[in-house]
Amino acid sequence: MADDYAETTAPVEFGPMGGRDKVHMTLRDTTANPGVLGLMAFGMTTLLLNIHNAGIYELNVMILSMGVFYGGLAQVIAGIMEWKKNSTFGMTAFLSYGFFWMTVVFLILVPKLSPWGIFAPSETAMGYYFLAWGMFTGLMFIGTLRINRSLQTVFLTLTVLFVLLAFRDWAGGAASAETLFGISGKTWGHIAGWEGIFVAFSAIYGSMGNLWNELYGRVVLPLGPYHK
Repeated sequence: MADDYAETTAPVEFGPMGGRDKVHMTLRDTTANPGVLGLMAFGMTTLLLNIHNAGIYELNVMILSMGVFYGGLAQVIAGIMEWKKNSTFGMTAFLSYGFFWMTVVFLILVPKLSPWGIFAPSETAMGYYFLAWGMFTGLMFIGTLRINRSLQTVFLTLTVLFVLLAFRDWAGGAASAETLFGISGKTWGHIAGWEGIFVAFSAIYGSMGNLWNELYGRVVLPLGPYHK
């Protein structure tokens, strides 16, 4: 998510006898764009989880593995790389969502391990968990207004996804017949699943847009950059 940058240092005098020679140095960032990895890791993991949320297949170890390693660890690595590229937004986003995926797996697995089951969060608590992430994502969306349309789409639709997941859990969860605003938890879960699939493809689009545009040296997939 970070833009390449170059920095020229101020002239420096040197010499053991006070010589007047000067050195001009240009520091150019030649590291890879970590946004490609981070967005793809987020998009692929989000896609596989939300296919489950849409009711197409059951939760399984494939999703949990993606959550730990690709959605989790790979995004954390991308976030550290964004820090190296002086991108505060990219660092905050990828580190936050990387650890988000790890907490999701933790929240699913740990309550199933005796004696930790007594600490399992209620559906109401999980609703507030997703709402908190929705608030964070909404605030990050405001930051994307200074970046590009692609990221604006990702963060806006992701905000909606977290709210839908909160509604699902407040209605009693995906397996519940209870309702919130007249809609059952199961239906809220399916709505969230299909909306989440759109979120996933928007992140994948952003990842490939960054990659292809760089490789081909022209706009292959438009990202809608912000213009001051």
